[in-house]
Amino acid sequence: MLDPAPSLGLETEEEDLSFAQDLRLLAEEARTLAQAELAFQKARAAYVSAELRTITLLGMLGAVFVFFALMALVVGFVIALGSVLGPWAAMAAGTLIIGGIALALLLLARARMRRMRTALSAGDA
Repeated sequence: MLDPAPSLGLETEEEDLSFAQDLRLLAEEARTLAQAELAFQKARAAYVSAELRTITLLGMLGAVFVFFALMALVVGFVIALGSVLGPWAAMAAGTLIIGGIALALLLLARARMRRMRTALSAGDA
């Protein structure tokens, strides 16, 4: 059969209604998709929040036990040195050694902080 004549840009009312209905359906589907995505992200945030609370609590408890373990190590170190150096010298040696370790760790943290700032500021430029 012969194809109908191509349209010359003249549209009938049926085509306009169909196009308008298509646009309405598309808008409704987009709205439904946006609502579903929002609900999904809210559920995801709630899950992360609940897990983050548990992780924080476990991390804090772990840090407390690490602190007590380090205190036991320090006391044992001072007691062990006390028999070799005497109690005052052992206390001074323990304080200097632990202070030195703390200073080294703080300097490493500062260097990493500076490196991070440099990397982030280079990314902005």
